[in-house]
Amino acid sequence: MPTLLECVPNFSEGRDLSVIRRITDRIEAVNGVLLLNVDPGQAANRTVVTFAGPPDAVVEAAFAAIEKAAELIDMRAQSGEHPRIGSTDVCPLIPISGISMEETVALARSLAERVGRELDIPVYCYENAAFVEERKNLAVCRTGEYERLVERLRNPRWKPDFGPARFNARTGATVIGARDFLVAYNVNLNTTSAKLAGKIAAEIRERGRLPKEGEDVIRDAEGKPLRIPGTLKSCKAIGWYIEDFGIAQVSMNLTDISVTPLHIAFEEVRRKAEALRFEVSGSEIVGLVPKKALTAAGRYFLEKEGKSSDVPEAELIEVAIRSMGLNDMKPFIPEERILEYRIAAVAEEFS
Repeated sequence: MPTLLECVPNFSEGRDLSVIRRITDRIEAVNGVLLLNVDPGQAANRTVVTFAGPPDAVVEAAFAAIEKAAELIDMRAQSGEHPRIGSTDVCPLIPISGISMEETVALARSLAERVGRELDIPVYCYENAAFVEERKNLAVCRTGEYERLVERLRNPRWKPDFGPARFNARTGATVIGARDFLVAYNVNLNTTSAKLAGKIAAEIRERGRLPKEGEDVIRDAEGKPLRIPGTLKSCKAIGWYIEDFGIAQVSMNLTDISVTPLHIAFEEVRRKAEALRFEVSGSEIVGLVPKKALTAAGRYFLEKEGKSSDVPEAELIEVAIRSMGLNDMKPFIPEERILEYRIAAVAEEFS
């Protein structure tokens, strides 16, 4: 397989598809890059774009996309359910084949430096590209979101890694990094309560929750807040309400599906929902998903039903789609949503 790098930028626009098209046009204009997936969300007002190709071409396409987003997306008029810090909220690079994580980190930092220098955008580096430990976590990098960015940039502790330490009202800031593959996964609940969705999210995410007595956080003998760990490792989660569909969701990033597989996350949300006396109605994958995540889910649900899991791969995938309600929000088409199927097209393009 040729040397391939993947990029999954998240743009703070999910409603005006003409804006997204103009951004992805810039990506596709870079020779050697293949656009794999475009996944807009209206309520989140956010679009996740996936593309891949030779490393230098991918980095060039990423810069072009960030530049175009800065031109087209005015954060002063932007709102949505998903946390965000800028027109290009986050832009991770992911090694696929023939490139190490160390090389990917160098490319991410080089991209971050160029974005800060040429586009005048404050940039924080996260995950493996972070310069300091506390910035590894994306949620920490965008604490307070766009609305509190102006005061954050006045704090010397939060001086950007690259770019100016001053507020760019139009573009906000961006977060650029290098990471392994993750699965963005949302489970739908038959309730409109974002509070209940948030309660489940706090109980399952790895970092857990801060217990309270009334409005006060419970603290230990030294005055430090106590934290109750969540039930799922390698899981980040929040809860929100999706007005367009009239449902609440538990929105997760599964950062290591060998630790917490897709089906285990689904089942844990289902159990927590049942304990609160409501149900899950389906789920959705944002962007692409590795094939093994769906085949493992298919085997799990067949065995749960007491059936043989020794069936063709395509049947395992269909069982997973049906059992987790992946068609609940919109059709889930394996050829368009499974990473290996899309990467095969990339490999063929560059072989």
